[in-house]
Amino acid sequence: MVHVVTMTKHELVALGYGPWASKDIIRRAKLLMVQKGCPYYESPKLGRVPVTAVEEVLGLTLNARTLSELAKIGASASEEQS
Repeated sequence: MVHVVTMTKHELVALGYGPWASKDIIRRAKLLMVQKGCPYYESPKLGRVPVTAVEEVLGLTLNARTLSELAKIGASASEEQS
């Protein structure tokens, strides 16, 4: 089984993007995934996309250290919500 690293708009905000820019990046990444043949990403409630799609939209590569730091932020945010 392949493990796909994903991200949400909250992680993009943690990287320094604004809330609206982050939402737009996720929207564009979802459209990209649908164009690549993944209809799963057509769901309007889905807010998590593969990091590779975000990298393609932004035109940059996120390193492993950045992704691990974002995972910690995401874990603490989910604990606060519960």
